[in-house]
Amino acid sequence: MLAKLSGRPLLLHCAVTGAVGLALLGAGLPTVITDKDEPDLSRFYDQKVTWSKCKGMDAPKDLQCGKVTVPLDYSRPKSGTLELALARYRATGDSRGSLLLNFGGPGGAGVSELAAGGDEFMGLAKGYDVVSFDPRGVGRSSPVSCGDGTDEALAATDDGSEVSDDPRSVLTQLKKAAAACAEHSGPVLPHIGTVDAARDLDVMRQALGDKKLNYLGFSYGTRLGAVYAAQFPKKVGRLVLDGVDTLTEPMTEQALVGAEGQQKALDDFIDWCAEDIACPFGQDPRSARDQVVRLIDSLDEDPVPTDWGGAFSGQDLVSAISQALYSRELWPSLERAVAQLVEDGDTRGVLSFTGGGYALPRRAADDDGDGDVEGGLAEDEDVPLDNLPAALMAINCADDPDRPSADEITRNLGRLRAEYEEVSPVFGRYRLIEVLMCYGRPKGTDYIREDVRDVDGPKMLLVGTRGDPATPYRWTVETAKRLGDAAVVLDNKGDGHTGYGSSKCVQRKVDTFLLYGTLPPSGSSCGSEEEDH
Repeated sequence: MLAKLSGRPLLLHCAVTGAVGLALLGAGLPTVITDKDEPDLSRFYDQKVTWSKCKGMDAPKDLQCGKVTVPLDYSRPKSGTLELALARYRATGDSRGSLLLNFGGPGGAGVSELAAGGDEFMGLAKGYDVVSFDPRGVGRSSPVSCGDGTDEALAATDDGSEVSDDPRSVLTQLKKAAAACAEHSGPVLPHIGTVDAARDLDVMRQALGDKKLNYLGFSYGTRLGAVYAAQFPKKVGRLVLDGVDTLTEPMTEQALVGAEGQQKALDDFIDWCAEDIACPFGQDPRSARDQVVRLIDSLDEDPVPTDWGGAFSGQDLVSAISQALYSRELWPSLERAVAQLVEDGDTRGVLSFTGGGYALPRRAADDDGDGDVEGGLAEDEDVPLDNLPAALMAINCADDPDRPSADEITRNLGRLRAEYEEVSPVFGRYRLIEVLMCYGRPKGTDYIREDVRDVDGPKMLLVGTRGDPATPYRWTVETAKRLGDAAVVLDNKGDGHTGYGSSKCVQRKVDTFLLYGTLPPSGSSCGSEEEDH
C-alpha cells in the first residue's frame, strides 16, 4: 500500500485499490546483471540533473523539478531510454547531499506527493536536498494504463460472487484485460519491476552528485530500498525503511494478512465510532459489526447512483473503508462519509477515499517498430487516471514468481475463500481477488525472494508499527533477519500504516539517524502517541 503520511489516504501497500486494481498487466522478467556481463552504462552515469521551476502543476514556489534518463532495458541500453520525473526542496541548512523519498505503492507518484506533503519533511531539509521521483511506469515517467482493460476486469470480478461460481470464465476475461493493459501501456511494461526501479535509483544517486544513497522509503518503498541495498551494498548511505514489506510471502499469504490486518483496524474503528452518538452503526459494537456487513451486502445487491454517472457497490465501500483505515486521523471523516451514505444515499464522502475515475485508452510511450524507444516525460494532464492501480498490479506481478495454473486456481479457490472470509467477513472477498491478479502473465522474478538477503553494507533502520493494518510488525522482524546484521529494528507500539507521520518519537529517531548518523539500539521502541502524552 502506499504508506500513510498526514491525513491523506496515500501510501498503499500491495493492495488492490478498488475494482480497477483487478486489471492485469503483461510484463516480462526484470534484468539482473552481473559485473561479468555489465553493458556500458556510462552515458547514464555521466549525466547531472538540471533543476528548474515546476511547470504545469500546482506546486509550492520553492519546489524544483528535473529529470534523469535511464535505459529502458539495462541489458540492452542502446534499445531505448526513459525519462524519470524528479522534484526537490533545496536544503535550508548545510547540505550533505540528497535524501530520496519513496512514499509507497507500488504505483505512487512521488513528485505530486512531495508537492502536496513536503512540509512533513522540512526538518530533514536542515541537512539534505529532499528529493522524490515518479518511478518508471508511474506518474509522468512513461505511465502505464489499462484503458478499456479496467472495464474488462470490473465486469469479470463484479462483487466477487462470479469468481467463486465460475472461476474459469473470470480467468478468461482477465486474460483479455491483461492484453488491453499491454496494448495501452507501451514498451515500459516488461521493464517495470522493482529490480529495474532499484537500478534507476542508482542512476539518480549519481546524477544528484551523491557518492552514497541516502533514502527514506515507506511501505512498498521499503521493498525498493531493500532491493537497492542488495544490488548496491557499497553505495548505501543512511537508509530508513518504515512500514516494512515482506520479501518472501506469496500473494495468497500477503492478501490473507492484509484482510486480517484491515479487519482488526475496522474493529478498532467501530469500537471508537460506537462511543459517538452520531455513529451511523449505533452504540453497540457487536451490532455495529453486523450492520457493516449488511450494508455492504445491500449495496452489492442494489448499488446506489453517483454524481459521475456510475453506481457505488458494496465492494466500492469496502475499498473506501480500507483506505480510510490507514490512519486514525481519517476516522472522523469516514464516520461522516458513511453517515451521509446511509442517511441520504450521498456517495461523495466515501468516494473521496477511493480516488475513483478511469482513463481513456492511450499509449504511454510509442515503439516505432525499430526497437529504439524514447520515452519522454508525460504532461500532467496526460497521466491516465488508472495509473496507480495499473502500475500497482504491473509491479507486484513483475516481482512475484508464482503463477498457479487455471486448474490450481479453480481447485483451491473455495478453500481460500473460506479462509479469507473467516479472518475478515468484510475484507476477505475483496482481498481474495488478489490471488488472481497475475494470472496469464509471464512469470515474475525470483530475485527478491531468493537473493535479497544478508546485505554486506552499513547499518540501516527498519521501523515496524504494531498496529499497522497493511504491513504487520512480523514482516519487519522477518525482513530484518533476511537483511542480516545491517538491519536495526525500531518497534513502534502505535497504530496506523507506517510510523513517521503518526509518531513524534519515530520521526525524532528517524531524523536523528538521517541527519546525524545516530541509530537507536536495535529492538528499542516508541510508545503509542497516547502514552507519549
